[in-house]
Amino acid sequence: MSDPPLPRIGTRSTEALARGEHVRRRARVWMAPGIGVKRWLALFIVCTAVGAVGFLHFTWTGPLHFIATRWILWLNALISPEVLPLYVVGVAVTALALIGALWSIFMLNRTMLVGAGSGPGLAVDMILEQRNLSRGPRIVAVGGGTGLSNLLSGLRGYSSNITAVVAVSDDGGSSGRLRESLQMIAPGDLTDCYAALSDSPVMARLLLHRFQRGDGIEGHTFGNLMLATLSEEQGGLGEAMKDIHEVLRIRGRVYPASTHPTTLVATLDDGREIRGESRFAAQVGAARITRVRLDPPELPALPDVLEAIHEAGQIVLGPGSLFTSIIPALLVPQIARAIRQSPAPLVYVASLMTEPGETDNLTLEEHVMAITAHLGRTPDRVLVNTASPPDEVMQRYAEAGAHLLDLHGASHDLRGRVTQLPLLQPGQARHDPEALAQALMGLPSRPT
Repeated sequence: MSDPPLPRIGTRSTEALARGEHVRRRARVWMAPGIGVKRWLALFIVCTAVGAVGFLHFTWTGPLHFIATRWILWLNALISPEVLPLYVVGVAVTALALIGALWSIFMLNRTMLVGAGSGPGLAVDMILEQRNLSRGPRIVAVGGGTGLSNLLSGLRGYSSNITAVVAVSDDGGSSGRLRESLQMIAPGDLTDCYAALSDSPVMARLLLHRFQRGDGIEGHTFGNLMLATLSEEQGGLGEAMKDIHEVLRIRGRVYPASTHPTTLVATLDDGREIRGESRFAAQVGAARITRVRLDPPELPALPDVLEAIHEAGQIVLGPGSLFTSIIPALLVPQIARAIRQSPAPLVYVASLMTEPGETDNLTLEEHVMAITAHLGRTPDRVLVNTASPPDEVMQRYAEAGAHLLDLHGASHDLRGRVTQLPLLQPGQARHDPEALAQALMGLPSRPT
């Protein structure tokens, strides 16, 4: 005969304690500063009390006086004045009525939230998060490529007041094919940024899905095709921006530097010119890029971009390729002018390494000088990584002709602008989004 199971001592009390702690935690969240609940709860209680007094005045002085009198006498009969004062009955009835009203409102909201596919617990967390993010700093991030999308994925946890201004001069890969066939701006870097800021994990994953087969769509990402569709349907992406932000549930805003197609042209120190950024790596050779320009040069910027720069608390350049991601966005005249006139601190997130065929042998100071020459303003702060990638990673980059950017040979002026922090993802030669976002949050920002 087997022994009887041992009783689970304290299980119910433990569950009760857990439920009690859960309720207390929820109450603390609901009452947290800035969530916008306490003021309305206080207003509800005040209005209920005033309404009760008004109703009492109406019943006592109006045609319902007889009914009110009988109601009061009936309540008084339920308690002995020797035990408790008669007014206690009124206080108890008022409290029960208020609790019932609050409970009915709670259950009504619960029913509506569940019907909408949410719930009270999830809803309050979302409200609190949105409230906190809406108070975050106003940041304008300028650039392109994977560097910008990487930065945005870190910043989204600190603010919803993010505006990404994306270079759209890419003419290679999927973007280049769509540009050539549809005469549109390059959508690739826009797609990456939309995915980084989307509040829908499913949509973010779909945007980056690249078709591996299929006539006409092989090599394209779903996001590029979607942007191409919107551009074709509405006569350009400028008109489709609002729809894109709503459909993709973007935390912040993502805009192209210009909605007009353009070609990036590089001038080399040997006198040659190269048209199209996809050709730079193959054709620069032993020469150096001295300047880049857009063709056509006089491109208009979206009004929303200029407004975001005007209201920015911090403007961030990079991280990303110097001549093909950061500077192209600064070549739009209205954007460059707005950044020059902005009182917001200008922060340059330095690349981790040089890029073969684009910035061979350029020092960190020469990177900053190139930005100054094209923009007409020197970055106020330069954020530089101090962590070293693993030896095997460094070996691969060295074999490709790339080297780390550091302060070797930097002038006193540049050193005074530099903030050095470890910013690498473990085991990689890539910026860590969280570390980068925290670093930017620690830098000066203009109050807005």
